[in-house]
Amino acid sequence: MKIGPTLSVILVVLVSFSLYYMLFLFFGPIKRELDTLTRQGLLSYILTYFIIGVPIFLGTYIINKREGVFKSLGLSGNFVTGITLSLLFVSPMLAGGLFIFGLNKEISMQTLVAQTVIAGFMEELYFRGFLFGQLFRKTKLGFIPAIFFGAVVFGSGHLYQSQDINRMMGIFILTFLGAVFFAWLFTEWNYNLWVPIWTHTLMNLTWIFFDFDNTSLGGVYANILRGSTIAFAIVFTIVYKKRNRQRLAVNKHTLILKKSDN
Repeated sequence: MKIGPTLSVILVVLVSFSLYYMLFLFFGPIKRELDTLTRQGLLSYILTYFIIGVPIFLGTYIINKREGVFKSLGLSGNFVTGITLSLLFVSPMLAGGLFIFGLNKEISMQTLVAQTVIAGFMEELYFRGFLFGQLFRKTKLGFIPAIFFGAVVFGSGHLYQSQDINRMMGIFILTFLGAVFFAWLFTEWNYNLWVPIWTHTLMNLTWIFFDFDNTSLGGVYANILRGSTIAFAIVFTIVYKKRNRQRLAVNKHTLILKKSDN
């Protein structure tokens, strides 16, 4: 029986991501082994992320042999555009952090870099660039089915931040919606992964640097600022595309199933 392009891509994505996730379970032991070699915790952290991501890079290559891994994951997009838009989008959180919240004096520079720049880059690369991006761009799956599985995994991956069931539910819902938001940004900005990478990174940076909260949930003021950032990014994107007579990529025709593979 001949396997269609949509099914074959789905199979490659699921197998590749499953292998990555299994390797992710050994993140700690792999990093500790690398620590003995590099004697640099941050370098070992970065190398570990790339090592466990090998199945994802192989999967991307299998799906996009002609296009190439770099472009297929959205990394060929304009870097300056990505960081400029992200600074604009996150300005409500940055301003709120400066005027409302104090600095987090307990966090080290290595931890700050690991939890902001590295985490933002790797999570967007693997979850949005690969898991969501390949399913939405290379198959007939619409936005909702393409993002759902990844958003569930992404949300579940942040549950370690609390043992309280109510806070865990709140963390899951917020990180699930965060995954949807970053995937939407990725899609609407012409699959330029630098937009969600830097938006994610700067949101994490303000959250940690200004001591918003020690979990993803946060308090009232923190969530007002986060909500303002997300709302501003969405409104700006929609207005920008309308003024430039560009159709939204996520619309009623691309929500569930598309008529043809992208």
